[in-house]
Amino acid sequence: MTTGTRRRMGVEERRQQLIGVALELFSNRSPDEVSIDEIAAAAGISRPLVYHYFPGKTSLYEAALRRAAEDLAQRFDEPREGPLGARLQRVMGRFFDFVDEHGPGFSALMRGGPAQSVSGDPGSSSAATALIDSVRQAAYEQIVSHLDLVAVPPRLELVVRSWVSLAESTALLWLDGRRTERAALELQLVHDFGALVAVAGAYDEEIAGVVRRILAQEPPDGPFTDLAVRLLALLPAEAEVPAQAAPVE
Repeated sequence: MTTGTRRRMGVEERRQQLIGVALELFSNRSPDEVSIDEIAAAAGISRPLVYHYFPGKTSLYEAALRRAAEDLAQRFDEPREGPLGARLQRVMGRFFDFVDEHGPGFSALMRGGPAQSVSGDPGSSSAATALIDSVRQAAYEQIVSHLDLVAVPPRLELVVRSWVSLAESTALLWLDGRRTERAALELQLVHDFGALVAVAGAYDEEIAGVVRRILAQEPPDGPFTDLAVRLLALLPAEAEVPAQAAPVE
């Protein structure tokens, strides 16, 4: 019986292979359900060789989380070109691509990862928390960078951070049955961003200036134009603004 020749990998190449294998396994089951033997078998190497590259499952789990966190953070990278609505739609598309690819792992990490540890190691939970926080911070910084502000008003910081959390919780709810069409949900999240910033602009003139600039760059078929049309359609034709609700000069 003839067997194929197994190619010898360099140290870093083997480490990256093991991280990739572990990430795939951890994406579908909780860390405690995945054994080193399974990881070794999936990588085509022996159990002792896994320990040659990683001291234990905790360190391998953290390395897999780090790769996933870096990948997820990169989904928010977007060139600062064109209308903001279209940019956010592309970001949401890449974000949900990640959620689709790593559904069970994304859900386990966001819902329970920070509170649980790998084989009783409390260090794994703190590492997961730090990585999740780094993704949220990267997402926040990316979104804010598209608003072209020298300094971010406190109210706007709250809005953007709240929207990042909303995208995260919406993705988790969507994974539980996927009862809403994904494309519609992505558009809704873009609309949510526009609505939240617009409401903040009603209380802050600097943010109102941001809203005006965004709308001035929005094409007739853009998502924020679509949002305005949908909101206006909710009003009855004979609706009038009450006198007491007139804009304050």
